[in-house]
Amino acid sequence: MLTAAQIEEYNRVGAIVVPDVLNPAELAELREVTDGFVARSAQLTTHDNIYDLEDSHSPGQPRVRRIKAPHLHHGAYARLMRNPAIIACLTSLWGPDIRFDTSKLNMKSAGFGAAVEWHQDWAFYPHTNDDLAAVGVMMDDMELSNGPLLIVPGSHRGPVYDHHFEGRFCGAMDPTKGELDYGAAIPLTGRAGSISIHHVRAAHASAPNTSNRERRFFLMQFRAADAWPLLGFPGGIEAYDRLMVAGQPSLAPRLADVPVRLPLPPADLQGSIYENQKALKNKFFATPAV
Repeated sequence: MLTAAQIEEYNRVGAIVVPDVLNPAELAELREVTDGFVARSAQLTTHDNIYDLEDSHSPGQPRVRRIKAPHLHHGAYARLMRNPAIIACLTSLWGPDIRFDTSKLNMKSAGFGAAVEWHQDWAFYPHTNDDLAAVGVMMDDMELSNGPLLIVPGSHRGPVYDHHFEGRFCGAMDPTKGELDYGAAIPLTGRAGSISIHHVRAAHASAPNTSNRERRFFLMQFRAADAWPLLGFPGGIEAYDRLMVAGQPSLAPRLADVPVRLPLPPADLQGSIYENQKALKNKFFATPAV
């Protein structure tokens, strides 16, 4: 459960950090499983349906920047989507009926982990209302030097910004437009085992990892059960209802007065946000030398 102060902070800032949600044994299992995935990526030369690789990846130096939908590939990840402490935080915000969406494991290896440019998750998947959030599990200590999530406070109450370049969706905001004060951004840092929760409309990004420490961040997308995706859902209503992790499903979407801009035409480069954002001409973050 969240405290009244945490709920107020989430509503005001658009994000919070909740410390010590996972215990040391859970963290150890996640790290061991993740190390195994990284080791197996040495067999690959390009992205596939599980791995998104750093541009500098090679068989001799396997470098993974994302494991796609890890909850589908190992039970250690899948158990997190129903973790009672995480679900209790979400029911504190939205009430008893919670639906899972998907997950990803973003990794920033020491010294070269890729940046993620400024964006709003809402630009990728608008719904009938905005009771949606991403929960990030900090598998390592998340500090300013190893590329934590950065949030512009209060941006979740503003517009949905343009995430297009030359007429096509690119999954990133052009920083030269001066739409937000990026200098006001705050980092979501914490000890390993903590979680962050950020609102679907909050503008956020993360810098490259310039430290000598890894930064593995398991992200899960959740929504209130009455928030329905405007772009539809694959697999039909039965598959959609199997994503319920608390409470009861509903056939009555709640329609809220929220800003929407569709992610169409789709990005030229598909596969992950890292590929989408390659189309953005004006980057906020410099790429560190490998």
